[in-house]
Amino acid sequence: MNYKENYEAWLSNPYFDPETKKELESIGQDDNEIKERFYKDLEFGTAGLRGVIGAGTNRMNIYTVRKATQGLANYIVKAGKADQGVAIAFDSRRMSPEFADEAALCLAANGIKAYVFESLRPTPELSYAVRELKCVAGINITASHNPPEYNGYKVYWEDGAQITPPHDTGIMDEVKAVTDYATVKTMDKADARAKGLYEQIGAEIDDKYIAELKKQVIHMDSIQEVGKDLKIVYTPLHGTGNIPARRVLKELGFENVYVVPEQELPDGEFPTVSYPNPEAAEAFELALKLAKEKDADLVLATDPDADRLGVYVKDAKTGEYITLTGNMSGCLLADYEISQKKETKGLPEDGKLIKTIVTSNLADAIAEYYGVDLIEVLTGFKFIGQQILGFETSGKGEYLFGFEESYGCLIGTHARDKDAIVATMALCEAAAYYKTKGMTLWDAMVAMYERYGYYKDDVKSITMKGIEGLEKIQEIMSTLRTNPPKEIGGYQVTSFRDYQADTVTDLESGAVKPTGLPKSNVLYFDMTDNVWMCVRPSGTEPKIKFYFGVVGDSLEDADKKSEEMAQAVDKLVESMS
Repeated sequence: MNYKENYEAWLSNPYFDPETKKELESIGQDDNEIKERFYKDLEFGTAGLRGVIGAGTNRMNIYTVRKATQGLANYIVKAGKADQGVAIAFDSRRMSPEFADEAALCLAANGIKAYVFESLRPTPELSYAVRELKCVAGINITASHNPPEYNGYKVYWEDGAQITPPHDTGIMDEVKAVTDYATVKTMDKADARAKGLYEQIGAEIDDKYIAELKKQVIHMDSIQEVGKDLKIVYTPLHGTGNIPARRVLKELGFENVYVVPEQELPDGEFPTVSYPNPEAAEAFELALKLAKEKDADLVLATDPDADRLGVYVKDAKTGEYITLTGNMSGCLLADYEISQKKETKGLPEDGKLIKTIVTSNLADAIAEYYGVDLIEVLTGFKFIGQQILGFETSGKGEYLFGFEESYGCLIGTHARDKDAIVATMALCEAAAYYKTKGMTLWDAMVAMYERYGYYKDDVKSITMKGIEGLEKIQEIMSTLRTNPPKEIGGYQVTSFRDYQADTVTDLESGAVKPTGLPKSNVLYFDMTDNVWMCVRPSGTEPKIKFYFGVVGDSLEDADKKSEEMAQAVDKLVESMS
């Protein structure tokens, strides 16, 4: 069926409720809107669903959520794991509790028990719950840091990580096979409860999760010494982080935690920010105002599902607050965790530091300095989780730390997704430790640059919406793939990696070798002077992303080189327009 036939089918089919039909009738004269909503099914990708909330096949609504869940249920049943159950969490977004219940009742109707959190919880706690409850899978209703009109549906497998091969493609195929919405199963909530197929969870999992976080503390002595003196400003950005972040800091002894009052309570409209993303300066406006009032040492923001952490630290010399990118905070934590594990108990012979391919090469320098192995994985924290599972099943390799440039890391192995609650705790611990040494977190960052080099990494995201935007993104990737540039920003390209083709080409010798990673629509350019650029379409938003990194002789030199690379990226895109 074409988009108009799909639209008419939803209007005439008695399966769809009157409110849905009323919404669709209201766009009856808007062909473009009908097309956007019905030209395709909302794609169930490797991370699940994410889209604008509304009626239609290309929207997030109770019907697309049920359809996705029916596909997941079919996969679980075929795998012979229906008796293990599925854990379900949700965030503060519009329709999140409703979508969580729709998923739970579809599972129940398929004979699979659903463990549903009583109220909103952070993503990492869902990852923990899957493992703690020995579930076969997990579902998290969240659109992370997307604008308010979005929601999403992330699927986890029994190891607690988001789905990876072969489960991702297997589940995707089962979802695609559900072509008739009316065949999707559901049942009454009271019946599901009575049959033991719907169970509410909450405080018991919370307590166990917080206990796991506290096990990761290395320097309780530093917290006891100066924790009461540190001043911390925190904002959950209207999301799920408020209760767990404050709880763990309070229980450890951080007494001066100031929460931004305007952003404390959950609110899916995100009224104080247009984009609830800790990467965006706008998200910190209110927190920085409070920080200046309280003379705070550090300023922290978790995104709505609390898997990503944004950070500002105070430079004691100037009194200014300096933003740390995800690469900076990740490397700061990596260096702290690894150095202090080495100092307190020694490092294992097979210790591993894991990063994604678009993450700073500063991580490589840290790994080399401490004599630990660096592992590179594809973009997506699930591939870091996959490595941890590999260590456990093979008995070889010990996880020390893993992070990605997009403000996400994991300390410990209690979860298999990035955890902004444990990162919040660890950064406050690191601040306390460095304070006992007469240093701020910014001092520690500068000391790292002095030791390893002034690495500066950035990303340019270019938004291209709609069908035309998707075509343009594909065109850019195709042009770069078939005719890769020989130099970018004055730096010679030394090797070109095409992860889709599984090739690494040495441009001087012409030698070709495999990437060693799964196939993915990603291109990577290694250049002279340790400069690099990586290009990939976003998996969750209508964007193409250009990641790049330089190394300077000083902060100023690194800033200058980074700005020049950003301009070079703009010129590259213009040349393909």
